[in-house]
Amino acid sequence: MNKLSLFIKNQMSFFWLPAAWICGVRVDSLENNKCTVRVKLGFFNKNPFKSLFWAVQGMAAEMPGGLLLQNKIKSSGHNIAMLLVGSSSNFTKKAVGKVLFTYEQGELLDKLVNEAVKTKDAQTITIKTNGIDQSGDVVSEFSFNWSIKLRSKR
Repeated sequence: MNKLSLFIKNQMSFFWLPAAWICGVRVDSLENNKCTVRVKLGFFNKNPFKSLFWAVQGMAAEMPGGLLLQNKIKSSGHNIAMLLVGSSSNFTKKAVGKVLFTYEQGELLDKLVNEAVKTKDAQTITIKTNGIDQSGDVVSEFSFNWSIKLRSKR
């Protein structure tokens, strides 16, 4: 995605996900099979321990996989519902500075969408993203369980 499109997408997220926007969650890059989201420690997203609030990390961690899945569904041309059905997290280091969350297994999402269309049954996938700080250290690990299902025609 070019820089102008990315800029517009980040500005429009104010209307789609205002809490994430206010907390500084931004899409850093968006390609066909990879998405990176960034968040930087600031006034609106810090906790009393002067680190990135856990829920802000969760918003940033959910976005790369969710955005890619949403794009795969849209490009399929089918009316498919998506729902987050579970999540878990682990925090391994104090998150300060800029943290990146990346999901780069878009091919798995293509297979998931194709299977949902083919079988007309609900399909689930676990999308894992890690928060990586500026030193290259993992500060948090997230798993999100997504379910998708082809909507019936009315």
